[in-house]
Amino acid sequence: MHHHAVPATPPADTTTPERRTLCLLGLPIDVTSMDDAVVRVREAVRLRRPMFLSTPNLNFLVGSQSDSGFRQSVIDSDLSLADGMPLVWMSRLMGVPLPERVTGSDLFERLVNDPMPPDQPPLRVYFFGGPPGAAAAAAKGLDERKGSMVCVGHASPGFGSVEDMSSPEVIDAINASGADFLIIALGAAKGQAWIQRNRGQINAPVISHLGAVVNFTAGTVKRAPGWVGKVGMEWLWRIKEEPALWRRYVKDAMTLGKLLGGAVLPQALGRNVPQSGRWAAVTLEHASDGPRLVIRGALEGSVPPTVQASLHACAQSQGRHVTLDLTKLRHAGPEFQGQLLLLHRELCAQGRHISVLGSSRVKRHLRLNRVELDAGAAA
Repeated sequence: MHHHAVPATPPADTTTPERRTLCLLGLPIDVTSMDDAVVRVREAVRLRRPMFLSTPNLNFLVGSQSDSGFRQSVIDSDLSLADGMPLVWMSRLMGVPLPERVTGSDLFERLVNDPMPPDQPPLRVYFFGGPPGAAAAAAKGLDERKGSMVCVGHASPGFGSVEDMSSPEVIDAINASGADFLIIALGAAKGQAWIQRNRGQINAPVISHLGAVVNFTAGTVKRAPGWVGKVGMEWLWRIKEEPALWRRYVKDAMTLGKLLGGAVLPQALGRNVPQSGRWAAVTLEHASDGPRLVIRGALEGSVPPTVQASLHACAQSQGRHVTLDLTKLRHAGPEFQGQLLLLHRELCAQGRHISVLGSSRVKRHLRLNRVELDAGAAA
C-alpha cells in the first residue's frame, strides 16, 4: 500500500469548476443561480451534451422520503435546482445557504425571453403531457411569443402507465422533431420515472419534468406575480388557480413539520464548528481492492478543492471497492454530503461499492440528512 498526503488548509472562498451540490434530506441540490442555470442549459444544447434537469420543490422532498425511485431520479439528474422556497430556507438553517430559488418556470421564461447568442439558433422544444389539449395550446402560445424558443412538436399521451407512454412510436415521434429541449408534464413522480426509463433513447439533449410550464404557456393557469414566489407564498396562489391542489399542500406542510423537527433542526443545532476547525486534510491510499480515502478535520461549508479532487480520484480509480475513512472527521456538512451522493451514484453506475467508516457524530449527520449509501455504509 502507498499513499500521498494532500495540503491541509484550502484558501478562503475557493471555487472550482466541479459541480457544487448540497444534500437536503437525501436530495442533491446544485448551488447555482438563475443566470448560471440558463448558461448551463444553453451550453448543453450547443454541445449536444445530455442533461437531465430536475427541479425539486417541497412536494419532491416529501415524496422522495418514501419513494426511493423518485429520490433516485433526482440523484441521477445532471442539474438539480431548488424550485421551492422551503428548500432555500432549509439550506439557510443548515448553514449552507443557496444563493437563490431557481424555479423551472422562471428558467423556462428566461430561456424564452433572453436573446440567444449570435451563433445559436432558437431552442427547439417539444411538449409531452399535460391535460388534454394543453400541449397543443402551449405550442401555439409559445410560437405566438416569437422569443428565443420555438415548438417543434407536442403530444398529449393521456393518463396511462409509464410503460404505455414509452412505446417506440412515442419515442420516434419525439426524436423525429429534432427537439433540443423535451418538457414532460405527467405529474412529478410519473414524469421523473418516464425520464429515467426513456432518456437513453431520447436524442434531445435537455430533458425535464416541468409540469406547470405547460399550463402556464397554454394560458390555462395564471402564474403568480414574482413577489409572491419570493416570500414563499406561491402555494396560496396555486391553490387559487388550481383548488384541487390544496390537499397536496396540506399533506406536504404536515410532513414538512415532521422533517423540520426530526431532521433539519437537529442538524442546524449541531453544526457549531469553531472557525479554527473548518479545514480538512486528506490522504488517499491505494490498495489492490480499491482506494481508501482518509479525511480529517471538519467539513461544514464549501468542500475544499483538495477533497473534491480526492473524491473525483476515487471515482476514476481502479478496484471494486472504495473506502471512506471519516473516523477523524468531526463534522460532515451538507455540501460534503452532496458530494457523497454524487460519488455513490458514479460508483453504482460502474458496478462498484462504497463503505463509510465514521464516528457516531458523523454517522448521525449522514443518517439525519438521508445520505443512504451501500450496505456497510454509515447508517
